[in-house]
Amino acid sequence: MKVRRELATAYPRKGDVRRESEWCAAYTRHHHEKVVAEHLAGKSLEVFLPLYSSSRRWSDRTKTILLPLFPGYVFFRGAADRRLSILETPGVHMILCSGDHFAHIPEAEIRAVQQLIAGCRPIVPHPFLQCGDRVRIKRGPLQGIEGFLVRKKNECRLVLSVEMLAQSVSIEVDVFDIEPTPAARAVLKPHDGFLPHLSGNNVRRVSPGAA
Repeated sequence: MKVRRELATAYPRKGDVRRESEWCAAYTRHHHEKVVAEHLAGKSLEVFLPLYSSSRRWSDRTKTILLPLFPGYVFFRGAADRRLSILETPGVHMILCSGDHFAHIPEAEIRAVQQLIAGCRPIVPHPFLQCGDRVRIKRGPLQGIEGFLVRKKNECRLVLSVEMLAQSVSIEVDVFDIEPTPAARAVLKPHDGFLPHLSGNNVRRVSPGAA
């Protein structure tokens, strides 16, 4: 199976434009992200599976492989009324939901991840960050992206979090390319268990048995 660094295939569909345009997340079985992404794309959904390059060293060789940037998750949209179809997809374990509806991932967070992937700097997973100095990239191809600044030895990294997943990614930045935001030193609300609250409703996972 050929896997692209970013899987994002668009299929126009009729229906509720507002709901159809919002991103959702499927929680997959272990190491099933790429399989789920291909199956969902085959169901005429728009799918986004961000990947990153990782070098693995064996005794006789070193190989570069592509791994999910958010392990266990595949983003999709275009399935507002197709819950059962999504849950029956091979490899899908659960769907993130808020009440009786799919939980929505903010468009701005998805676009920021897509922009980071499209850049020329390596992007890697990062421990979920809940506080720190809030900064904005002020110039270059990543201009406008906001995140938390982490200083480690002789480098600075911008940490971008997808709050719904309680996961983060990071990319190295030049200290001269960033500036503080008005929300500097922001502190996110504490999480209730694995996932945060969403607009006052408890975010939960829906498994096939609960559909």
